[in-house]
Amino acid sequence: AGWFRRLLHKPKPISAENSLNSSHSASSSPSSSSAENSSSSPGMSLVRSVRLSPTSVLDISASGSARWSKSYDVCICHSEVDLELVEELVYYLEGQPESFRCFLQLRDAAPGSAVVTELCDAVQNSHCWVMLITPSFLQDPWCKYQMHQALAEAPMANGRTIPVLKDVDRKDYPKELRNLYYIYMALKESSFRQIRDTIMR
Repeated sequence: AGWFRRLLHKPKPISAENSLNSSHSASSSPSSSSAENSSSSPGMSLVRSVRLSPTSVLDISASGSARWSKSYDVCICHSEVDLELVEELVYYLEGQPESFRCFLQLRDAAPGSAVVTELCDAVQNSHCWVMLITPSFLQDPWCKYQMHQALAEAPMANGRTIPVLKDVDRKDYPKELRNLYYIYMALKESSFRQIRDTIMR
């Protein structure tokens, strides 16, 4: 118990105090000041203020971030039938504070290029792959091809395949994706938010 008490009352190093001061100047949100006032322990106020400070969160927009090693943050794999919904998702993701860079085939594919080449390049040059699995997706051979490309790329590229089910029964979920958790799209807004949070992770 004695060593634990000493650990709790151990003086903070100067760098921690400096980071505390810088987080106060960087974030003037009322929640950070209320967290400070409500906490009796200085160590706790440091932890809370650091969590609330936007500069302490992993900065994916920093020039040294691994984010810039790829052309796109997200590649959206979908059937053409679902284009309207996918455009809404892309609009939502690109409008976030992180300004996600999305690959949307009909918008971003180079005219005159082969479909296979464009699909493979999009998969290889993206960190994450969102697959909007709908009845149309399951019937589209290009969607299945792109899904297999993403699954082949994921282990080497440190990427993440994010299946999103819409109007598809669990029994029809592709066998190739059975080892992956999926997002079931019921309410559009909450599903979009969940996709965004998954990409951030």
